[in-house]
Amino acid sequence: MFFDSGTVLVRTLIVGSLAYLALVILLRLSGKRTLSKWNAFDLVVTVAFGSTLATALLSKDTSLAQGVVAFGLLVGLEWTITRLSVRYGAVRRWVKAEPRLLLLRGQVRHAALREERVTEGELHAAVRAKGITALEDIEAVVLETDGTFSVLEQRGSSTSAMVDVRDYPNDTPDSGRD
Repeated sequence: MFFDSGTVLVRTLIVGSLAYLALVILLRLSGKRTLSKWNAFDLVVTVAFGSTLATALLSKDTSLAQGVVAFGLLVGLEWTITRLSVRYGAVRRWVKAEPRLLLLRGQVRHAALREERVTEGELHAAVRAKGITALEDIEAVVLETDGTFSVLEQRGSSTSAMVDVRDYPNDTPDSGRD
């Protein structure tokens, strides 16, 4: 009831250690982007890594070699998609959400909050976390592609970092979008 035999436990220890080592090596080889903050695409890849590791660890029908090949496939697909997303705007828009403007020059954008499923309380918490007490002192609050909030205080006249933020008023004819 507690275990079939000692060999099953030994197999789990050996395969688990080797599969874990292989996964770490493949993730290191694939670069920093594979381990960056999550968006929906990254979450899917990470869950797939976990599922593959669990299957390699616990399934007698899955060999270590199959697990390592599956890790390699996932890393390769992730690398390919992120490489394509850097080169092609259409792929980038398919894989990643665009940043969204939630507050502009002290004015809350309620429609954007509703569409992004963010409460005003969460917006206020993000502002307080930045150490700001007055919404009027803020140029913008942006919901980033990874779900974090960027709170930008009013400074200078340049807003070049806002060029790719949905609904931010850009004065230039070419807003820099692909």
